[in-house]
Amino acid sequence: MGKLLRVNLTTRVCCDESLPDERTLKLYVGGWGLGLRMLSDMLPLGIHPHDPENLLIMLTGPLTATSVPAATNLTVTTLNAETGFTAGRSHTHGWFGPMLKFAGYDGVVIEGASKTPVYLAIQEHGGTIASADNLWGLDTHETGEALKAEFPGTSTSVMAIGPAGENLCAGAIAANDKNHSCSHSGIGSIMGSKKLKAIVVQGGSHQVHIADPERFKSVAAEWKAGLFDEQGTLRVDVGRAGVPRGEYKWLKEKVGLVGYNFQTAEMEEFGKGMGEQDITVQPCWQCPIACSYDVKIKDGPYAGHVATLCGGGENLEGAGSILGVTDAGSVFYLTDLCDRLGIETSVAGCSLGVAFEAFEKGLLSEKDTDGLVLEWGNAEVIETCLRKMAHREGFGAVLADGIRSAGQRVGLPESAVHLKGASINLHDWRAVWGMFLGQVTGGGSGWPAPGADYRREPNIGIMEATARFDPSIKPKEVRDGGMFKFGYADTLGAGWFAYWNIPHAAEWAAHALSALTGQVYTVDEIFDVGEREMNLERVFSIVRGHTPEDDKAIPEKLLQAPDNGPAKGVSIRPYIDGMIDDYYVAMGWDKKTSKPLRSTLRRLQLDEEIVTLWGREE
Repeated sequence: MGKLLRVNLTTRVCCDESLPDERTLKLYVGGWGLGLRMLSDMLPLGIHPHDPENLLIMLTGPLTATSVPAATNLTVTTLNAETGFTAGRSHTHGWFGPMLKFAGYDGVVIEGASKTPVYLAIQEHGGTIASADNLWGLDTHETGEALKAEFPGTSTSVMAIGPAGENLCAGAIAANDKNHSCSHSGIGSIMGSKKLKAIVVQGGSHQVHIADPERFKSVAAEWKAGLFDEQGTLRVDVGRAGVPRGEYKWLKEKVGLVGYNFQTAEMEEFGKGMGEQDITVQPCWQCPIACSYDVKIKDGPYAGHVATLCGGGENLEGAGSILGVTDAGSVFYLTDLCDRLGIETSVAGCSLGVAFEAFEKGLLSEKDTDGLVLEWGNAEVIETCLRKMAHREGFGAVLADGIRSAGQRVGLPESAVHLKGASINLHDWRAVWGMFLGQVTGGGSGWPAPGADYRREPNIGIMEATARFDPSIKPKEVRDGGMFKFGYADTLGAGWFAYWNIPHAAEWAAHALSALTGQVYTVDEIFDVGEREMNLERVFSIVRGHTPEDDKAIPEKLLQAPDNGPAKGVSIRPYIDGMIDDYYVAMGWDKKTSKPLRSTLRRLQLDEEIVTLWGREE
């Protein structure tokens, strides 16, 4: 039986606790599933995300720190600071999750708030809380380096907030191991509200117990081999720092860019020169995919700077294309700056984007912006704005409370691109309607339930990418894709890139989980875990005020047909309300209220939630 570290920052007490009972573990497993169950049971109603009563539930999955591919996932579950009423979900990779396991812990539950800055140190003998007065004001990299000097060794991993988290800025992240972060749901601002500057974990001698080591080893080897055996899978595009090496070509072709605050989906110069920089792959702990990388900028105003970036491309669009920046070195530098300041690029980019557009339209002038000329593509001005935002200085304070607030304050609310107050993953999802539907029906917590618009998904029976603009097929795709993503990638402990469009990934994961635990887990049972999570998440939100109107409150920019790019001339506007209704029906929810029906909750063994939503039967 595994254990958790329970931390009360108010009383400064740390103690060990057992994981929940076997039945709960069977139904929710770990990661997002178990975290959501615990949050639902423990979090009181009527609180703000920054109140001491809010919880930070940080959980690995059973496969974390094992030999399956990408076994590095750690999930933080909390009350979402970006929406205020949904369950926050944020994942990170790197070394933090495995080192936590090697220290003997499956997770950490943090409650309360300190009156003064502190950090939490986790070692095999338990947790300790110490003063962080000397760390307050440092950026995420500086904090990590300072704590690694205090806790030396290759088994040390540090998760820290920067100035944005200290100042409770919207979109504040908690960064770890330089290339990774919990980027969604405002995790950094919640840590800041608790005066928790950092968490340092030192791995020890603890090893993950595997019930059937030989079977597990065989499954892990087969899974790893299957990642790269077919061209065209996502691993080919993102692995070994594939996004910058490929100079963003496939993303521009398949999805399109968020250029100039969604005013264009095409920017020919964006991505050019990225592959010419000095790129060094930085794999996560024992991960063969290696999407993260360091990049030393070779020329331009930031020549010599080393940016430490994660895989994927949303971060580059949030610091680059959305603000009109195309120079490769500037894009890398600004993305890295956001990581160091501790702010998610999508929140910073969309907040700045609406301000730059307001300036362009004459709604703002230099007297409003501390004398800054908000000129698209001006990296120097953008850097100044980012620093002002993170420190809540001058015009930066106007933008520091999130995208929706920024739009209202600069007089251009219709150009603020957010969903439920939270940022979206920054690609132009107008070109892929399954992803679009997953975004708008999600909880504002990062990557949603995906469709199969530009990638096949053989694990849900879709062997080729589907028609991207067919509204009739997307609701079922998003339901099935959500069950797969949430039940597997967000729960078991191995990252999404080890599953997405990989044939047999669901089977390998089920076999691995069975070999590890000594219990039988079928593919369908883990899909049920994902469906159970999707329903519990909806119940959590509804009891805190979520209505269908929140799903259908979509910014005008996302409903407009793009003038160019893969979705040129096509708008989802006439279809999206019906797609949302059809998604509710596919999920077994009431179409008018989006409440999961009694029969759905009963089938998924969510009997307590029946009473919560519908009351007791007469």
